[in-house]
Amino acid sequence: MNISNFRVEPADYKADFDDLHAVREAVFIVEQNIPEAIEFDSVDPVCYHFIARDDQHEAIGAARLTPDHKLGRTAVLASWRGKGVGKALLLAVLDKARKLGWTELTLNAQTEVLGFYEKFGFAKEGAVFMEANIPHQTMRLQLEPIIKSSRPAPKLRDALVEISEFTTLEDTLAATLMLITKARRQICIYTPDLEQVLFGQAEVVETLKQFAIDSNGGNVLIIVQDTLVVRNQPHPLIDLVQRLPSAFLLRSPVEPDDLQYPSAYLVNDRDGYLFRQQSGYYRGVWSPTLPSRNRQLSENFDSVWQRCRPCTEFQTLGL
Repeated sequence: MNISNFRVEPADYKADFDDLHAVREAVFIVEQNIPEAIEFDSVDPVCYHFIARDDQHEAIGAARLTPDHKLGRTAVLASWRGKGVGKALLLAVLDKARKLGWTELTLNAQTEVLGFYEKFGFAKEGAVFMEANIPHQTMRLQLEPIIKSSRPAPKLRDALVEISEFTTLEDTLAATLMLITKARRQICIYTPDLEQVLFGQAEVVETLKQFAIDSNGGNVLIIVQDTLVVRNQPHPLIDLVQRLPSAFLLRSPVEPDDLQYPSAYLVNDRDGYLFRQQSGYYRGVWSPTLPSRNRQLSENFDSVWQRCRPCTEFQTLGL
């Protein structure tokens, strides 16, 4: 096992609570006998949380930033220590703090790990004190702000590819797989009912799974118009969403126009798109790289997404 077998990503406190709890419970409560009431305090729900996962999506580390600019609750499972997980968590936290415009961070470090934080510029402050019967030392780090260029470097794009038509399910499947494979960190899908015949295909489910695992915190956003159909039949994609809940987010429209929207489409973050005028038919147009049309559909998706509700009816499936 090596460093490439894990990733660090922002955590959603509600969606990832069980995983965050499991890591911190194993390290702080079981190993260090810290009372649960202290470990999971009242500030926890309003913090910025980060989670480290292995290549099987299992949680192996966690950390948080409090609203008062304090780093804490950094934990790595025993079997993963010494493999760079703690460093990766800390770098993710520092990057977030700088992006928030914070000028300094503090932390209460256990005295046995002072050297780790000193390597990143943290300086000791004040005397050693006891916290939960463990010696601690306050440390402080001055942060350099991120300087934003007034003229950002142009985004490198793939060569434009003319629109191609497709007229069969097989062609739709091939285009869908290519768009998923080319995506970097985000895929957006607008579908009537998760279309078992398309998104239930083993190849599509496996390709989406690999994207979720390899994209380093990427996600798949799915708008489903008719959730009743999805609930009334087994669906391989729902099984995948259940196993990787932080990578897949599902919402359902509430506005009549959105519920009656007749088309279906998929867009990725590499300027690719696939569009079907009538969602019940597998014919339409697509391109792996056509920024103008990708942007139009992405903006439409974002607008509808904001009006949608979370698919709470899937909670019994662990979503």
